[in-house]
Amino acid sequence: MTTYEQAGVDIAAGDALVDRIKPLAAATDRPGVLGGIGGFGALFDLKAAGFSDPVLVSATDGVGTKLLIAIETGLHASVGIDLVAMCVNDLVVQGAEPLFFLDYFATGRLAIDAAATVVAGIAEGCRQSGCALVGGETAEMPGMYAAGHYDLAGFAVGAAERAHLLPANVAEGDIVLGLPSSGVHSNGFSLVRHVVRQSGVAWHAPAPFATTKTLAEVLMQPTRLYVKQVLALHRAGLLHAAAHITGGGLPGNLPRVLPAGLNAVIDTQWAIPPVFHWLARTGAIASSEMLSVFNCGIGMVLVVPDEVAATQALRGLGETPVKMGHVARSGRNEPQVQFKILLDF
Repeated sequence: MTTYEQAGVDIAAGDALVDRIKPLAAATDRPGVLGGIGGFGALFDLKAAGFSDPVLVSATDGVGTKLLIAIETGLHASVGIDLVAMCVNDLVVQGAEPLFFLDYFATGRLAIDAAATVVAGIAEGCRQSGCALVGGETAEMPGMYAAGHYDLAGFAVGAAERAHLLPANVAEGDIVLGLPSSGVHSNGFSLVRHVVRQSGVAWHAPAPFATTKTLAEVLMQPTRLYVKQVLALHRAGLLHAAAHITGGGLPGNLPRVLPAGLNAVIDTQWAIPPVFHWLARTGAIASSEMLSVFNCGIGMVLVVPDEVAATQALRGLGETPVKMGHVARSGRNEPQVQFKILLDF
């Protein structure tokens, strides 16, 4: 007699994982959530969450080939935070408060401990961003993935009052502020892995630029969550636009929140973390390529009408904003980023 388990799918392991993650999900509960994990769908009450004229905002993303480093090194704890951050940071730049999150975990053969560690990171990311983990899917698909490999996808839904969506009122003379990243975050890891292979440095060897940590530990630093800082600034009336700096870097993301006829002029050098200097020099990567692939030390850009008030508010939230430039009138219709400085890599 042939069983599903003989074909490579262990239903009991899946059930055991669900039992492990239920308390993690329960710890992310927030106003608006109806019921818990276990139903065929998750219910959310916008009125109970305090919205009167809400617009729903949704986002989906993954962690990319950063997962391969987690798989090769066994450092699974941070990729769940990455997954949440990649989604909720995209929501908040539209003025939306993240409400709930679902994850998709796919693998060839379920390793309960590794999967539970990943989901614990997802729950922690949700907790830090005030977002409820309301469900997900664990797919065991023999033959689809190499041994020990898995993939992740995340899905977040948020809401904003219709009158408070971003971007809004961006104008000539607005100031461009940057919030520091924690490192590479979750973009550009195909290039990162290529450079590491060229360097010959092992994952668990001391990082050439940070000898208190291994190379893998530095690269696996999770993506920063900017939700609470950005929402606080927005609710204080001090934010006109925000851009999450992911794939495409500053040149590819900042223009997405600028209206026609305006450019972002970057004229101030910021402190670029050592990991980016090492990648650029080791891989012989041009500055223009670095800026178009990586965040280069700035994970979130804010366009504000009042530099002093915004900076004070952000510092009060524990942030260290850096002035990067300003918004200027352009002679062309399509917004772009103009670099008036030559960044030193």
